[in-house]
Amino acid sequence: MSKLKRALKNEYVKSAVFLAIVLGCIGVFWLGLRAYLRTDYPLLAVASGSMVPTLNVGDLIVVQGGLNVNDVIAEYETGDIVVFHKPRNPDELIVHRAVESKSDGLVTKGDHNSSPDYWTVTDEELVGKVVSIVPYVGWIPLKVHEPIGMAIILLVIVVLILLEFVIPAAMEKTKAKKSAQKATDSGYEPQ
Repeated sequence: MSKLKRALKNEYVKSAVFLAIVLGCIGVFWLGLRAYLRTDYPLLAVASGSMVPTLNVGDLIVVQGGLNVNDVIAEYETGDIVVFHKPRNPDELIVHRAVESKSDGLVTKGDHNSSPDYWTVTDEELVGKVVSIVPYVGWIPLKVHEPIGMAIILLVIVVLILLEFVIPAAMEKTKAKKSAQKATDSGYEPQ
């Protein structure tokens, strides 16, 4: 039997190959989603209550990009929910409703925010339009960024490793010891 065939029969190698396939599929899915929705941010978790009751903290939103402000004004109605980079902090994303169109951009406001919370969004700041909402699923990425969320994920990984590798290996050793003991008790000594 060749080394490759022996390696592929090893449970650790099988698990590593399976994990690589799963991670590859996730990567292909993510890249495909980014290409299809034409944005670097196709899925986002709502992190603030500025759009309550339409969007709640922990909702997952699907964002369609590839738009400019004129597209939003021409193709969509005022009232659509858009995602944009915060003008004074481009690393921060904001989700607001388009309330008015002006020559210098799209005026937005959070549904739940008080009246002075208007933002004028330019083409450079616009990320895209919210096309779908998945309630509660956004809690997962939000919690990963907190210490308790990371601890829970690490605990789940440890439990999965125990269930997949450690417990079966211990059971196999116990089974082998019992077989050897039976053989010894019957007068037969394995070679």
